[in-house]
Amino acid sequence: MIDLKYSLVVEATEDPTFFTFYSPDLEGFTGVGHSVEDCLYQAKWGMAEFVSVLKERGIPVPKAKSNPTVTIQNAKRMASIA
Repeated sequence: MIDLKYSLVVEATEDPTFFTFYSPDLEGFTGVGHSVEDCLYQAKWGMAEFVSVLKERGIPVPKAKSNPTVTIQNAKRMASIA
């Protein structure tokens, strides 16, 4: 079982040794990992730390999700400017 309190999106990059991740529920929460598993591990502990910092700074903390989702997808490509 993946024990996350917020939803998570993991994106594969063009470099097969890096993945990025972010939470659509926690604005500003992002990270990088070397595998999907690494991203999940880092996100679990990173989210707790991120929420702690929000609380310390008096910033409102979004309510934890009762059933957060984990989405794994390819990174969105930026449209080239001609």
